[in-house]
Amino acid sequence: MQRLQRWRSHGGWQEVWRHDSAETGTPMEFSIFLPDAEGPRPVVWYLSGLTCNWSNVTEKGEFRAACARHGLILVAPDTSPRGEGVPDDPQGAYDFGLGAGFYVDATLEPYARHYRMRSYVERELPDLVARHFPADPARQGIMGHSMGGHGALTIALRNPERFRAVSAFAPICAPSECPWGQKALGGYLGDDAAQWAQYDACRLIEAGARVPEILVDQGAADGFLDSQLMPEALRAACDKAGIDMTLNLREGYDHSYYFISSVMGAQLDWQAERLV
Repeated sequence: MQRLQRWRSHGGWQEVWRHDSAETGTPMEFSIFLPDAEGPRPVVWYLSGLTCNWSNVTEKGEFRAACARHGLILVAPDTSPRGEGVPDDPQGAYDFGLGAGFYVDATLEPYARHYRMRSYVERELPDLVARHFPADPARQGIMGHSMGGHGALTIALRNPERFRAVSAFAPICAPSECPWGQKALGGYLGDDAAQWAQYDACRLIEAGARVPEILVDQGAADGFLDSQLMPEALRAACDKAGIDMTLNLREGYDHSYYFISSVMGAQLDWQAERLV
């Protein structure tokens, strides 16, 4: 563990750390906001989208005031392994490879060795944070944007006993049915439909996975709304399964951090009601 950066902010500390990951076989970085508060604190995991790393939400997410108000720790990991020997998209596309790990454990070569973001986010990083920071493992929430919203939904559905709250900003809701998801799942996992299903929120719900409730904020002016994100498919799956899903369609907002920062405080208030 090596602390790379540290800033005083909103009566707490914003830090960036690097460590060697056994899962990815690479150094990994994450940011963490630590509010000034006594005792073990609730922790919210924020998963970022395509092309991003920890810095996007840390610099543009405007989450610290709400986290300080509620005493929440917020952890933002990277979106993929990086470094020498880590394979990228052969054509250099933005939606596969570096910055686009899709929160899966890849099974196809050459990606299987390093692209183990499911195991990294589900097990290794939470264990590390629990050992080194005052995080309460009994009070965890998870949220994410776009590809990270897909990650938050699927991780919560696979681990309902761990997370008291799950929410998302413009998540990829049905990756098996959209171009981003089909490229990622096919490229990392091959053609095995059973493998795809464990990384698709709608299919997990259809197979019996349950959480009590889901909050989704979606920009109505998001250019990816119909072709990639498909929140209505998630709502239909939740309605059929009896999951309480709130879908806030935000008029005029797009897919950017201008949108995320505008509703971040409200999502963290919602998370805090279930964590504090």
